[in-house]
Amino acid sequence: MILKIQHFVIFVTITSICACKETPKQLSSISGQQIPITDSIYVADSIDLFIAPYRNRINEVLDSTLAYAPRQITKKDGKYNTSAGNLMADIILSEANPIFKSRTGQEIDFVVSNHGGIRSIISEGKINARTAYEVMPFDNSIVVVALKGKEVRDLVSFLINAKNPHLIAGIQIILNKNETLKDVNINGLPFDENRTYNVATSNYLADGGSNMGFFKDSLNTFDLNYLIRNAMIDYFKKVDTLTAVVDDRFIIIK
Repeated sequence: MILKIQHFVIFVTITSICACKETPKQLSSISGQQIPITDSIYVADSIDLFIAPYRNRINEVLDSTLAYAPRQITKKDGKYNTSAGNLMADIILSEANPIFKSRTGQEIDFVVSNHGGIRSIISEGKINARTAYEVMPFDNSIVVVALKGKEVRDLVSFLINAKNPHLIAGIQIILNKNETLKDVNINGLPFDENRTYNVATSNYLADGGSNMGFFKDSLNTFDLNYLIRNAMIDYFKKVDTLTAVVDDRFIIIK
C-alpha cells in the first residue's frame, strides 16, 4: 500500500512539472502598415496651443531679413571655383580667423572645404537665418589644422584631380593648358614646402571625410567650436548685400 502511494505521489509530481513547463514561443509572421502623415490627421488643440508661441518665435528669428542677394548664388556656375563655394570659403576665413588669432596668436593661412557640403542655392532676394540652415544643414564646426608642406602639396593634387570644384579661400591654384600644376600661391606668396600652414576646414573633413586623408596627417588640430552655419549667420548680419563671383583663385591658363 505504501509503495502504491509513493508511486502515485511521484506520478502526480511529474505530471505537475510537465504541466508547468512553458512551450517555447515562435514568431509566426511580421506585418507592417505605412501610415501617411496628411492634413486629415487630427491635431490635438492642447498640444498645438502649447507649442505655438515657441514655433512662432523660431519662425520669427529664422525669417528675419539679415542681408540681400542681388542674384542667385550657386555651386554650379564654375568648373574650378563657384560663386557659392567662394562665398562659403570667404565666410569661414573672415569669421574664423579673428577667433583663431585671439586664442592662438596665429593666422589662418587658407581655407578648404568640400563641394558636397553646400546643400542649397542662395536665391536672389532677402537673406535670413533660414538660408544658412538650408545651405548648411549639418552641425559641422570649423577646425584649423596645421599641415606640413608635403600635406599641402597632397591637398593641392587632390583639388586638381577632384571632379567637383571644392571651396577654397586664401590659396590660388594656377594650372597649365594641359591641366598640370603651374603655380600655387598662399596669401599672395609662393607656396613654400618647408613651411607649416594653418588650414581652416570642417571637423568632418579634418577626420578624413570625403577622401581628404591628408588632414589626418596634421601636426595639430584646433577646434574652434564654431558651427559653419553660425559663421554664415554672423556674416549675414554684418553685410548689407552678398557679393559672390567666380574668380581667379583656381584657374587654368589658356
